[in-house]
Amino acid sequence: MASTLADEECVACTSEDEPLTEAEYAEYLTEIDTDVWEVIDDHHLDGAYSLEDFRDALEFTYEIGELAEEEWHHPDIRLEWGEVRVEMWTHKIDGLHKTDFVMAARMDRIHEEYAPE
Repeated sequence: MASTLADEECVACTSEDEPLTEAEYAEYLTEIDTDVWEVIDDHHLDGAYSLEDFRDALEFTYEIGELAEEEWHHPDIRLEWGEVRVEMWTHKIDGLHKTDFVMAARMDRIHEEYAPE
């Protein structure tokens, strides 16, 4: 899945920003892998990536961790054998921001290298 959202800059929000509404984030959902991601309670993204084995899951976790550090936007990550779960929202506004979807699209792009055949 090619996403132009993954090419966009991660822009930090301010405490003046409001969380995205369903109508506002609907467009961004079309640019992330909805087999992986779902929006929970209009509050956060929850994703589950399938991987071949523990080694791939570990390496994928490392890569998305590096992305999080680079962008200073840190999701909750849970590593399991053959799966990595990610929960993400913007804490400053206690809800979803465009940056959450940009990060999800970038994680989807990284996952393309690891997706099981």
